Amino acid sequence: MMATGEGNAIMKICVVGAGSIGGLIAAYLARAGFDTSVVARGAHLRAIQGSGLTVVSPDERFTVKLPAEEDPAAFGVQEIVFLGLKAHQIPDMLPKIKPLIGAHTIVVPAINGLPWWYFFREGGAQDGQAIRCLDIKGDMFGQLDPHHIVGCVVHAAAEVGAPGEIRSNGRRTFYLGEPDNSLSRRLNGLTDAMVRGGLEAHVSDNIRAEVWMKLIGNITFNPVAALTRGTLVDICNNEGLIAYIRRSMEECNTVSAAYGVPQVVTIDKRLEIARGVGPVRSSMLQDLEAGRPMEIEPIIGSVLELARLKSIPTPFTDGLYAMITELAAHMPARAQ
Repeated sequence: MMATGEGNAIMKICVVGAGSIGGLIAAYLARAGFDTSVVARGAHLRAIQGSGLTVVSPDERFTVKLPAEEDPAAFGVQEIVFLGLKAHQIPDMLPKIKPLIGAHTIVVPAINGLPWWYFFREGGAQDGQAIRCLDIKGDMFGQLDPHHIVGCVVHAAAEVGAPGEIRSNGRRTFYLGEPDNSLSRRLNGLTDAMVRGGLEAHVSDNIRAEVWMKLIGNITFNPVAALTRGTLVDICNNEGLIAYIRRSMEECNTVSAAYGVPQVVTIDKRLEIARGVGPVRSSMLQDLEAGRPMEIEPIIGSVLELARLKSIPTPFTDGLYAMITELAAHMPARAQ
């Protein structure tokens, strides 16, 4: 397979889902001169088409003009496709992105939680198995050949401040890795492209360890933030919430270790990292306040599914799941 960016041609990159993280990626890559397009919808799409895509961060503000459409078929075959969608939006989108996918196209799901491709080339007892709560129809590997996928873990905090505008806390860190943990030419080419685009991208030889590293924070702070409406600072200053979060993190560690991925960072260190993020509103809280479906299954339900497969008790995380799903059940319906 050709290494990404080989030769002198400008790379064609499409970001499907130009919301908080997708929009951040697209704006930086477009500013760096890559042939970047975005798939968006609604007022956000109209704003991008009319005035461009703006990033506002603590150290800069800039706007890029770039092609934006609702239908991915408008852009043709790409070298790199970033998926910046919410996990529940991906199954319906996979058939629509087929016009973007050529023989050597890299697909980078920049998503929260356990990814649907988690067991692809994982090498353990569940190798190739679907995660049922994420792949309800069991056809996602059929809709997108998983050999196109390079794993991605996002460490960035951003939100859509207004249509056409992404507000960032300034952090734009990404870990990229092959599902089989190999250090491939395409992985190095992808990472290099993102770095040239002004993003802090790192090659990982164990992408699942990076998934769990982020997930141990997401599975706890995300639902707690939605349930309490608190920022990360608010939660970290509440000793009772931190005590509960610590117990849920312990359960998450047990599950990841059972699948061959022991945590390399202590819970104390993980809590310290959370304290350093600042007064950020979690993605679940953002979705709740905007009336959008929350990413409950990829962040919590998927881990509980894996726990049940290994008969691991998770009473504290079960409690979070019960509370957040009940909250979601009472959210007013809103067109997506």
